[in-house]
Amino acid sequence: MNDERIIELEIKAAYQEDLLQALNQVVSRQQQQIERLEATCSVLNERIKSLSADGRHGEDTGGNSYEIPPHY
Repeated sequence: MNDERIIELEIKAAYQEDLLQALNQVVSRQQQQIERLEATCSVLNERIKSLSADGRHGEDTGGNSYEIPPHY
């Protein structure tokens, strides 16, 4: 191999290392975002369950939030 070919390969390797590092940073940020979104989903699921339980509780006791007014 001549020197030009070696230099060209070294340049390509350096670009690939930079690209790999950039992609690793992107993946790391995406993983952090996924973890935040999973935590948010978990909180929202618990809220939905809580609201559903409250709604069933209100139906069981007859405490409807909307009551039909008497006609007389």
